[in-house]
Amino acid sequence: MPTVGPRSGDAIFAKVERVNAELFTLTYGAIVRQLLTDLEDVEEVNKQLDQMGYNIGTRLIDEFLAKANISRCVDFKETAEMIAKVGFKMFLGVTASVTNWDIEGTCCNMVLEENPLVDFVELPDTCQGLYYCNVLCGVIRGALEMVSMKTEVTWVRDVLRGDDSYELQVKLLKQVPEEYPYKDDE
Repeated sequence: MPTVGPRSGDAIFAKVERVNAELFTLTYGAIVRQLLTDLEDVEEVNKQLDQMGYNIGTRLIDEFLAKANISRCVDFKETAEMIAKVGFKMFLGVTASVTNWDIEGTCCNMVLEENPLVDFVELPDTCQGLYYCNVLCGVIRGALEMVSMKTEVTWVRDVLRGDDSYELQVKLLKQVPEEYPYKDDE
């Protein structure tokens, strides 16, 4: 099993072209604000952010696999570590720690040490049900679905909602067997 650590994420992060972090953060904030204005329902905004993230994740996985130059993960535990140490570092410039594994090895929590999406953010009282960073749940779910893992990704803790950290729960629902578009006629 390949070793996944902060250093492998650092090496890839150093090579990846990046947009200015503040520009990205402000742009994301503008998108969330526009969704709140257009939809007027916090739960619907949460769903839309998750769907946007899902769409991003289904495309981002190709870039991740091409640039990360990693071998196939052997199980869900290794996949979670790869997301936390390499994926987050590659695309957000931060790492996460993976904790609270269940006995089956199909459910864990990812604790983000930092969250660049929330720079400059204070939620008004009218948005207390909002999962501002719900796009991250969708990104993880979409990316994992593209590598044959059906998952459920939810927020466990969120600093913007008064918690002491940012923590996602990632639960593997089903390992989907890979289908090949055609058969060998031997």
